[in-house]
Amino acid sequence: MEQTLNKTDNFIAVNDLNIHYVDHHSDGPALILLHGLTANANAFDALIEGLQHSYRVICPDLRGNGLSDKPAFAYSMEDHAEDILGLISHLGDKKVHLGGHSFGGYLAFYLAANYPHLVDKLVILDAAKSMNPMAPQMLSKALSRLDVVYPSFDDYIVHVKKAPYLDFWDPAMLSYYRADVEDLPKGHVKPRCNLMAVTEKSMGLGSLDWPGIIKMIEPHTILINALDNYTMGEPLLPDEIAKETVEMMKNAKYAGVDGNHQTMLYGAGAKQVVAQITHFLPGH
Repeated sequence: MEQTLNKTDNFIAVNDLNIHYVDHHSDGPALILLHGLTANANAFDALIEGLQHSYRVICPDLRGNGLSDKPAFAYSMEDHAEDILGLISHLGDKKVHLGGHSFGGYLAFYLAANYPHLVDKLVILDAAKSMNPMAPQMLSKALSRLDVVYPSFDDYIVHVKKAPYLDFWDPAMLSYYRADVEDLPKGHVKPRCNLMAVTEKSMGLGSLDWPGIIKMIEPHTILINALDNYTMGEPLLPDEIAKETVEMMKNAKYAGVDGNHQTMLYGAGAKQVVAQITHFLPGH
């Protein structure tokens, strides 16, 4: 069957919210990819070209991010899970391949542990039973872009490129950062995600027993770990913690790739991530 390699922006009403998702159409099996804490559905753009020949890749904006609604409260892991359950139901699939990066990886862990009948195989990008003990300090630069009005999108990009974790610039990053901001009058822009939502999400994340949740996971899993330093001279997910997490699961394997927590989604890291996913998941 000939594939249609195109994408559409869609909204669904679920849990009294409008949730936005990007559907990269293909006649392959569904692969839902969940983005990180401050990110958006375009975070995986550099992976799509290599994935959409084999999978129908669906990338939602999680509540509080991107074009999805941003409630004042309700950012627990279960709140997020209910949104994704609604998306899976909307897609009409009995089972999907599920993947996630960073916060999205934790959400994928949570869904696989609590709703295993909906998850075929699990792809985790840089999430584990715990992260680097210095993670709050290491993430401070990424959070510094939020709740700030920039004179223009160009000024925003200048700010972004100063981040210590961006040691190269990939043109595919542009669509991600463009989706990251809303346009204001006089050409000004402001990130769509805000610190209030990030704080609520982080509190929900930190309240759960992740080793206990991870030990419950039954679907076959691959944990892909970014090996390069993120900030402060260390990776955000130390290799030994990633490998310990894999050992905790019944059916899991480990893979290391180039890039850091952010840049693993671009350049050489992205190609390696795609290769690992396509080798791990059944496609056509």
